[in-house]
Amino acid sequence: MSNPEPNIAQKLPYAVELEAGKTYWWCACGNSKKQPFCDGSHKGGPFTPVQFNAEKTGTAWLCGCKHSANKPYCDGTHKKL
Repeated sequence: MSNPEPNIAQKLPYAVELEAGKTYWWCACGNSKKQPFCDGSHKGGPFTPVQFNAEKTGTAWLCGCKHSANKPYCDGTHKKL
């Protein structure tokens, strides 16, 4: 049986403003209506959100294609999809 694939929310990263020390939940399934953050849309499915703490305040580029090897951050994987 093959592994399920997340839905591609968009084939570009999301530029988001993060606050140092704050905890965020990145959407891993691609179904959230609050991209790139989790809104609970994954419930009942094979994906769970990725919890992370912002290391610094400022703009971060979070993965929109849901295929990054460096989740939740963009690593350029969207260019190969």
